[in-house]
Order: sequence, then C-alpha cells, then structure tokens
Amino acid sequence: MTNPNEITPHLFRTEYSKIVAVLCRSFDIKHIEIAEDIASETFLKASEYWAVNGLPDNPAAWLYTVAKNKAKDYFKHLSIIEKNKEEVRATEKEHLTIDFDTKNITDSQLEMIFATCNPVNSRETQICLALQILCGFSVEEIANAFLSKTETIKKRLQRGRETLRTHHFTIDSLREQDIHQRLETVLTTLYLLFNEGYFSRTNTLLIRKDLCLEAIRLTLILTDHQFTNTPKTNALLALMCFQSSRLDARTNDEGKAILFDEQDITLWNKALIEKGNYYLIEACKVDSTSVSKYHLEAGIAYWHTSSAKDKWQHILNLYNQLVIIEYSPVTALNRAFAFSKVYGNEMAVTEAEKLNLTDNGYYHGLLGYLYSETQPDQAIYHFEEAIRLTKSKPEKETLQKQVNLLKNPK
Repeated sequence: MTNPNEITPHLFRTEYSKIVAVLCRSFDIKHIEIAEDIASETFLKASEYWAVNGLPDNPAAWLYTVAKNKAKDYFKHLSIIEKNKEEVRATEKEHLTIDFDTKNITDSQLEMIFATCNPVNSRETQICLALQILCGFSVEEIANAFLSKTETIKKRLQRGRETLRTHHFTIDSLREQDIHQRLETVLTTLYLLFNEGYFSRTNTLLIRKDLCLEAIRLTLILTDHQFTNTPKTNALLALMCFQSSRLDARTNDEGKAILFDEQDITLWNKALIEKGNYYLIEACKVDSTSVSKYHLEAGIAYWHTSSAKDKWQHILNLYNQLVIIEYSPVTALNRAFAFSKVYGNEMAVTEAEKLNLTDNGYYHGLLGYLYSETQPDQAIYHFEEAIRLTKSKPEKETLQKQVNLLKNPK
C-alpha cells in the first residue's frame, strides 16, 4: 500500500495551486485568502483521513470534492451570520458553481498566472507571489530563495496581495493586447522560477526538480491558450525541456554536483530532448527573424545535448548574439567558457579576465577551471575565492573538491 505521507507532499505541489485558482475564479480573486484557507484545510483533512483509511482510488478528485464542499459550507455559514448585510450578498455565493474539470482548472491557472504577474508590483514581488500562490511555497522557503529575512518577504507579500485585491483581474475581461503586455513579465517570472530549480544558489539542494517541473507545467498552460502561444513562449518551453533533459546527469546519488565534462550522457532524457526540438521548431514557425533571448538560450541548450564535433562553435556563436541583445555577467562568463572550448584555456583566460568581475564567485570559478592545467597555484587561489563568495553549500563542496585535487594530485 502506498504511504500517504509520501504522496501528500507531491499532491500539495501539484494540486494546491489548482484548487486556489479554481476557487478564486469562482468567487473573485479579492477573496484569495479564503481560497487558500479552504485549500489548506482540504489538505489537512486529507492527511488525517488518509492516514487512517488509506489513499482513495483518485486522490486528486477526492481533494477537489472536499474543497468544493468546504467552499459551499463557508458561504452557507457566512450567509447565516451576515444575512442582514446587503453588501455581503453571501446567499449568491451559496449557489456558486465550482467545477474542477480539466478546462476550468487550466483557465483558472492561466488567469492566476497573469494575476500574480501584475506589472504594478515589482519583479521581486511578482516572483514572491508566484512562488507562494502558484507553487504553495512557505514564507520561509521564499525568504531562503531570496536570501532575505522572513519579515521582509511577509511585507512584500502583503503589499503584493493588496494589489491583487484592488486590481480586479480576469482573463475573459482582457483584450489580446492587454495579455501581450503582461506576457513578458509572466515569461520572466517562469524563467526565473525554472532557473532557481535548475541551479539553486540558495537551497541545500543544487537542483530542485519540483521547481523545474512546476515551471514547465505552467509554461505548457501558456502554449495551450491562443493569445499566449507565442514564439517566445515556445522558445522558453524548449529551453526548459533541453535543460531538464540533463538533470539526472548533473548530480550523483548523494546530490553532489557533477561537472559538465564528467556527466554520463546516457542519463540524458531523450524524450525531453525531442520535446525541446518540437517546441524550438514551433518557436521559429511564425517569424523566424524575431529572435528573443529565449530562442538563443534554447539554441545553446540544444547544442549542449548534441554530440556534434563543432557544437562548441555553434554555442559560442549563439552566446556572441546573446551578450549583445541582453548582457549579464552570467552570460558573459558562460560565453568565456564556450570560448575556451573553441580556442583553448590560455586564450580564454585573457577573454575572461577582461570582464574583471572580481566580486563574482562564478568569475573566480571559471578562472580556477581555466588555470587548472597550467598554473595550479593560480587555480587554487581562484577556486578558494569562489568558495568565499558563494552561498550555495553544494557549490562550495564542488569547488573544494577541485582545490583538493590540485593540492593532492594523483
């Protein structure tokens, strides 16, 4: 018999946001706290009931039924207490139709994605709201992701939620133009959500597959809607598929990082690579001249899954374009790594040192790698600087391993 304690956390990640989204769509997003309370109570009842009676045949359907009944009970109770107050109109809520069919779940989540990614809020606030509402993260988890104090995150979420309550939002009421105005923010949020899962800089785990899967699931929803199924959306989904295809090869059984050159390519997920190919082709169908950063990053991720002899030249060419359209230190450092694969470590050292990112741990990590074969003392210095600057425990362990190998060569 399946242990309910093992499956409940997984269901919470996959079903909590669906329940909240459907309830909010049924009785307005300004009642989001009520929807979240009902969803939380539903999971509490599930953990208690399943522990005694075992899992039902369809756990998700069981949760939907309980959530629907709790919502109706709530408004029925409210109608009794507030029956003389016209402004409440609770008796209308008592007769709400709450459907958990596939289409309504998808539409509700799409609506919630755009509601949480309201450009009135700062980008950080949007991500915080998305992590909490769409993924069911606790305040502590979000604070850990942002390296912030829990009180800071609480205040940020409170301000963001107030915006959700005052800026009424429904997908049906928006024009195509309005959706496209918000889409860039939505894609950015999902991109950052995926990146935190793909390479967690703040968690004790280097890779958080739950975040990667959640980002993919939400992006898939966008590709199913006529207004959000854009080339950029498909390019982002292609990027996620390519990157996810190599997750199992990036860490060992103990969760320790495995460097790219040492990865077992037989562990790469071919099905995800094929899906990445499909979505990348879709991304280039409508307008092949409109290239976004997602197109370029998806192309880079594609070549990473290739065994072609000239793949690093293709990767370098794409990075050359990427640093022009959207420069970032990480992109520049990744370009320098690709440069080393094409022109050798010695020339790459000169290229990397031009960046002069002395306060960046990845800068020192790259130089440590580039100096390893020719100047071990320099390599050790840079690896130790990288250890000092990074906050990720798994990354510190990987860097220390490189230092130990240089100090004690076989």
